[in-house]
Amino acid sequence: MITTTYGALKEGLKSFQKDLKLFICGGKGKASRITAKVDNNALRDGYQIYHHTFFAAQDGKWAVIQQEMNPLYGWARRYHWLSDMTIDYVNEPHTGIVSIRKGPILDLTAKESKNNRKISTKISQSKPEKIVNILKKLKETRLPKGHHLLLRDINPQKLETIFLKTYKTQPQRFEQLLEIPTVGPKTIRALSLISELVYGVPFSTRDPARSSFAHGGKDGIPYPVDRETYNQSILFLREAIKKAHLGYYEKLHCLKRL
Repeated sequence: MITTTYGALKEGLKSFQKDLKLFICGGKGKASRITAKVDNNALRDGYQIYHHTFFAAQDGKWAVIQQEMNPLYGWARRYHWLSDMTIDYVNEPHTGIVSIRKGPILDLTAKESKNNRKISTKISQSKPEKIVNILKKLKETRLPKGHHLLLRDINPQKLETIFLKTYKTQPQRFEQLLEIPTVGPKTIRALSLISELVYGVPFSTRDPARSSFAHGGKDGIPYPVDRETYNQSILFLREAIKKAHLGYYEKLHCLKRL
């Protein structure tokens, strides 16, 4: 549904983008922006990005909406970014995260993970053989169940070439570490686990997702309609239509549909 909706918006507004001073870019598939790196690699919640849409206004403001899918269960999760509220790309950057299911995760975007991000970046500057040896020892060590699960699919030997890249790059900030092309979710997870298990610097397992942004249902499912929020949404859309650079009849048609 989301790919269809944003595809329709992008196509429908193509001729009016200059008048609206709003531009829609991206879509299903390739996403190389820092927001995609953060949601896919620094927030390990079992979901993988399959849709990315970037909205840009002429005054420099922007918004990003990304959707991820859990391939095992078929559940989706949506991530919202807004330039007015994003001060730091790796520290509590989201305007909102929508999900039908919440649970313990590895969240390096949480403020509680600040020191873990710092130590992970520092470790990534080490010689690859040192990092690989630490991971091998951890995999052989009796660890709490949750940590064993996080380490289970990590192959230290396969990560060695990536750690060689981080060693050569010497990232000074966590954002720089994420932006290295070869660095993926397993690399970040391995570094954050070393930070916690070896250096005693924990990461957050608190799920930042909200259960839903829905206004509610007339039948009370999932919950009764929140009329105040519902009316605010209508007023917001009405003002947006009135301020849009559209003809009289086009605005009238939009208001009737609203």
